Order: sequence, then structure tokens, then C-alpha cells
Amino acid sequence: MARRNSKAPTTAVVATIDIGTTSARAIIFTDDGQEIAKHQIEYSTTASEAPSESLNTDQFRRRSSLMRQNEPIFTAEGIAISITDHIYIENNAASVGPTLRFPQPGWVECMPVHILANAVQCLVACLITLRKINQNPELTTKFKIKAIGIANMRETTIVWSRKTGKPLSGGITWTDTRTSEIVQHLEKMIDEDRKEELKQKTGLPLSTYFSAAKLRWLLDNDDNIREEYEKGDGNLMFGTVDTWLIYHLTKEKTFVSDVTNASRTYFMDLETQDYDDDLLDFWGIDPSKIRLPKIVSSSEFYGSFAAPNLASLGFHNKITPEAYEILKTINGTPICGCLGDQSASLVGQLAFKSGSAKCTYGTGCFLLYNTGTRKLISEHGTLTTIGYWFPNLKGDDGKPHYSLEGSIAVAGSIIQWLRDNLKMIENAKDIGPLASQVSDSGGVVFIPAFSGLYAPYWDGGARGSIFGMTQYTSASHIARAALEGVCFQVRAILRAMAKDAGASEDFLEEALSSQNEKKPLSALSVDGGMSKADEVLQIQADILGPCVTVKRAAIAECTALGAAIAAGLSFKDEEDRIWKDFDDVITKIAGSSADAENSFVAQLPDKERRKNWKRWENAVERAKGWLDEVD
Repeated sequence: MARRNSKAPTTAVVATIDIGTTSARAIIFTDDGQEIAKHQIEYSTTASEAPSESLNTDQFRRRSSLMRQNEPIFTAEGIAISITDHIYIENNAASVGPTLRFPQPGWVECMPVHILANAVQCLVACLITLRKINQNPELTTKFKIKAIGIANMRETTIVWSRKTGKPLSGGITWTDTRTSEIVQHLEKMIDEDRKEELKQKTGLPLSTYFSAAKLRWLLDNDDNIREEYEKGDGNLMFGTVDTWLIYHLTKEKTFVSDVTNASRTYFMDLETQDYDDDLLDFWGIDPSKIRLPKIVSSSEFYGSFAAPNLASLGFHNKITPEAYEILKTINGTPICGCLGDQSASLVGQLAFKSGSAKCTYGTGCFLLYNTGTRKLISEHGTLTTIGYWFPNLKGDDGKPHYSLEGSIAVAGSIIQWLRDNLKMIENAKDIGPLASQVSDSGGVVFIPAFSGLYAPYWDGGARGSIFGMTQYTSASHIARAALEGVCFQVRAILRAMAKDAGASEDFLEEALSSQNEKKPLSALSVDGGMSKADEVLQIQADILGPCVTVKRAAIAECTALGAAIAAGLSFKDEEDRIWKDFDDVITKIAGSSADAENSFVAQLPDKERRKNWKRWENAVERAKGWLDEVD
């Protein structure tokens, strides 16, 4: 039986549950940002195992073969992982069917109870590790979890019954595009003035990404959900993944949504940080017929941890009595920090100052630019969202902080394309050495617009293009041009974001000596799979120029760390906190992370950098409208 209520001196640590698009993990962090326990579960999918009635198993990518051969798979952040003692890969039989399902083209569903069970299993594994650590006789002070934080994929929509706690359908994930007809219909129904009015309130364009369209689809197309909605008896509950987890992991059954997640629903006014009647009416949502979670800050007491009864929710596997016993050791621990994944990464990168930015190089890229307490609505196609809100901190630090957000469709996937389609490399890690065999791209420009160009160009008719090849061109030149293509797009988005923030349009073209003291952007904090390659980050630094330092995260799990920081700063009494304030966070966690091996500055002469940028812009113009010319 697990021991509890020991009065021996302890060192406070923070546990984080991090629910991603393709995996769940739990990590326990010390106050200097070090992981002392970690467990991860990669979701099973309908594509990862052959159906039992199928004789053709070749078309399915079997997870069991991955486990046998220890071949790498990739996280949502684009980081290659192999099977280890802290990474487990579901198989469909063990998880009562797959966690991720693709029932029709463009449809991506997750099973909410499976995600909850995965979170619990990861937490149990971390607690077992923690118990082993604490049993070390040489450890003078035992570790004790003082707070729990949550990071999660945003926009994913879950509807469940208040009476049973069970979901009434699969969760519709943020990548699901089944709502495209709803969005297209609304776009045709309203004029440009109305679109601008909606954008000023939400910071968002009309898109299939956000939760409102997903909820509207469920009400229109799911008979059970529509029936409960029409009853209007308070049984129907709506939430994103954060709401679902907090509701089922708290003794109080707390029904809340963190402001960074709520800002992605299309129901919340960015100014008031609350639901807006006009927005609800626009989507035809009657809040008297469906319960909407209370919108709260990113860092406050939500409720006390209590292990959920997964069997009552229909999940009967793997949660043993011993597991529930060890979960009792954290009963009553406050769940008190929550951030949507990209906001959590911003916090985990310690990008607290206005004008700081982070970039996660995954399959695509996500960029967030901290605009401080100013809500800026972009005129260049980026989104406005809440970065974080830590109300117990003093002064402006305690106010909601806003961010501009931009994304690039193709980043790490360009490396996979070079490997799998062109056979230029055998392993993704070979891209850096291949590209570094040449000092430049030899005049080659690669526009990786495989599915069009996103912000700030916004051209769905553009397609991937390679310009400037000669007989001199080698595989190394093309590889380098491909990496530069990703980095040029990062520059383009940051340039647009800085312009929205009031900077000179040409601030990145200016030499360091000509910068004002108040720089629009002084550092770009980076994480994700591609950031592991020094060659990539040096290329990025050269493309951005001397006024911006590229800083690689010393701690790989920035998203989980961000949620831990939110939880650690949540206590009203400064003495009770894991960290007293942002300065304390930076002092304890950054430590030696600003070392030379993780910082990259431009080495390319200004004249060469400007010439390359002009060549990139010319190539973009040539790639635009490629499909339009055919029609």
C-alpha cells in the first residue's frame, strides 16, 4: 500500500499532463525545469492496425512492428522518438479501439475517455518513478508534488452528458475539416464589414479550425446531441480538452476553460475574456440549452485532484487497483495551471516580454509573438489570441497577455519529402550535414508551398517550386534551399507580426546599430524537431539578420514546462509558489541555457542577406497562382 501523509521535509515539484494531437504525456518538473519523471503514450489510430476482418495487412502501418524493430516515430512537434521505458504505444485491442479515428476523408476524431485514461496512466507511471526516487536512502529530502498543470491541443471539441459524465460522440479534433461547408456558407452570408467586426472581437478568421463550427456541426448532424440540446434540461455539456480533463480529474467536478483555450472557440470576446452573446447568436448557440464552461485564467486553483472512475465511463482496461492506490498519494493536490499547447510553449520558452517570440518547428511551424497587454488585430493574416493570464502576479505581469500567431504548413515535412520522395537522404538527421556541404544554395530558391502559401502571403493556388537550378546545382544546394525556404517563411511571418506591432516594415533589413532601444523583436526562441540541427538554426539566424538572436530551448519539453510554470505561479501567497514571479522563473530555469551552443547570431553580411531576401520574394511571386494559370 502506498504511504501517505509523511511529515518529513520535502522538496516541492510540479506534475504536468500534456495532451497532444498524437500522444499524451505526464512529466514531473523540479523548480529548475529538470524532468525527474516522464511517461508518454502514443495514440493508436484506425490506420495503425488492420481490422480483424481484413486479410490485407500490408496497407496498415502496424505499431507492433515499430515496437519490434525500435523504429522511430514522430511526435506532433516533429521530434523522432523510439520505444523506451517511458514511451508506450497503444495498440487498438488494448485500448478498446483506437484513440484517433479517421471515419471519412477529412474527418479526425479522438476518443475522449481514452485520452483521459492515457493521462491517468501517464500520471501513474510518473508517480511510480517518483516513489522509486524517493526510496533512495541517499536522498536527504523527498520530492512531493505540490501542484498539477495541464497543457492540451486546442479547439478540439467534446460534448458530454452531465448525468453520466460520458461523451455523446467522438471529439472532433482541430485538424478535422468536416465543417468546411458550414464555414463556406457563413462566409457567403456575411459582408466584409461583418467579417471585420467578428475578427475584432475574436482575433480569428472564419475557419474549420475553431470549436464553434465543430459544435454547430454536432448539433446539426448528431441525433443524440440534438435531442439533448432541444430538451434544454442542463444535461448537455460543451468543452475543449482542458475542460474535459479538469472536469473529470477534480473532486469538485469543476467546469471551467482556461482563457487561452476559450479564445480559440470563436465564442469569446478577447477584450472581456468572456462569452459574447453576439458571437453565440452568430453560430446559433443557445446557452440555456447547453452548458458552457466558465472562462478562467491560466493560473489559479481550479479544483483538487481526484482519480476518475474510468470503468463508469466505459473504459475497463489497464487501470489496476494498485494504480488507483498510488493515485491516492496526490489526492487533494491542486490542479491550478492550464494553457493551450502553443501558449504553453510560449511560456515554457520563457518568452514573457512584449516583443519576444517563439517558433516550434514541427511538421509545420507555429509562431507566437508576445504583444504584452495590447490586443493587436493583424492586418497581415496572422491570428490574435490570448498568450497567457497569470492574475496573481504583480503589475502588468498579472494582466492578460496577448499574442499574434502564424503558421507555416510545411517545415519538418519538407525533410521527409526529400528523404521519402527524392531519396536524397536516408535519415532525417542527415539533412543538416548534407546542406552544410555547401556555403550557400548556389542561387537555388525552394518555395515549399505543397498546399499553398499561408501567412502572410495567403495564396491557396501557389504550389511548391524550385527556381534557379543550373548544371552546377547539386543535392546539397537543393537541401540547403529547402531549409532556407522554411526559414524565409519564418522571417516573413515575423516581419508581418512586427509591423502589426508598430515596427518599421524593414526592421529586419536594418543593421543592429540602427535599431531603436525598443526593439520589436530581439530574440526568437525555438523548439521542435528541426531545431535540434545546428545547421538549421544558423541558416535561420542568417536569414533573420543581426538584430535577432535565435535561441534554442535547453529543455526539450517546452509545452509541458509551460503548464508547470502556470501551476507553480498560481498560489496567491508568494511564499507558497514554486516560483515567486517571472524573474524567479527565468533565474531558476534559464540558468546556463543562454550558453553559446544554444544561441545563434547572423554571420552572413548584410548585403548578401538583403540580396537573398529579394530573390526569395521574387520567387514567391512566380510561385503564386500556379493553379490559377491552369484553370
